[in-house]
Amino acid sequence: LAEYLMKNTNFDIVGMIRSRSSLKNISSLTKNINEKKRIKLVYADLKDGISIIKAIKEVKPNYIFHLAAQSDPKTSFYTPLETTEVNIQGTIRLLEACREHVPKSLIHVCSSSEVYGRVSKENLPIDENCPFHPASPYAISKIGTDLVGRHFAEAYNMNIMITRMFTHTGPRRSDFFAESSFAKQIAMIEKKIIKPTIYHGNLDSLRTIADVRDAVRAYHLLLTKNPKKGESYNIGGAYTCRIGDMLDYLISISTNKNIKKKLDRNRLRPLDADLQIPNTTKFYNQTRWKPRYKFKQTMKDLLEYWRKEIKNNANEYINR
Repeated sequence: LAEYLMKNTNFDIVGMIRSRSSLKNISSLTKNINEKKRIKLVYADLKDGISIIKAIKEVKPNYIFHLAAQSDPKTSFYTPLETTEVNIQGTIRLLEACREHVPKSLIHVCSSSEVYGRVSKENLPIDENCPFHPASPYAISKIGTDLVGRHFAEAYNMNIMITRMFTHTGPRRSDFFAESSFAKQIAMIEKKIIKPTIYHGNLDSLRTIADVRDAVRAYHLLLTKNPKKGESYNIGGAYTCRIGDMLDYLISISTNKNIKKKLDRNRLRPLDADLQIPNTTKFYNQTRWKPRYKFKQTMKDLLEYWRKEIKNNANEYINR
């Protein structure tokens, strides 16, 4: 998002980081940060209300993209209280600070398609009125995030818009997520770090795939093209497939032609949101946004990212 805003706007950009935050994913921007050219970082933590207030008072932002979260559904089964604290209470802390110090700012609250959870086939494709049926503590926390955003918009007349982004991926995607774990394992296999077997969880879940570079373009449009306070929008790609189909495609473009697949039950969630197909008509009508990146390009770029990572930093990675 920061890279997109640097290239496509004249915004001065401020990123909120924790003291232990890795800066690896914004390495392309470190020159600008060091030279204080349009971008800087401030220290804060969603679990520390005082730090949030200080950051908002210092920056006084016109636009706020609230993407910070504990964002891994599987991890949330092990850390449900941490997930709730960061995602719900953290959002309340942020919006209270905004209400007090920048009440006119345009604010993007990032919810998730996971709020819909266990969707019946008759409700496909999923529109914004589909009932919530969360399938993880993460999804429950995002319902809270979603409703907190709407509440602040309605109760305090704040300029808050909510997105329910469906699966999006691409270079720099964390290996906590299935398709990125597959790409990482393939890169490790190609470098002969691990044996030619890819370990996986549930391959039957249906997903509609978008590229992260399309997602951040959508986020920018959300706040800059006819923004409507209190509204929630589904955003997602145009290509639907099983998780197993993603794995099969990644294997097909590997240089190793002897890769096998093996179920690892530790990679299964206790419950899964298995029919994630969005209806994005509402957001299209609002912004005319459409995805530009094709599925195969996204997968190729993701695999190439991991090839470079494993080549340069092989000792940092384990097969998780």
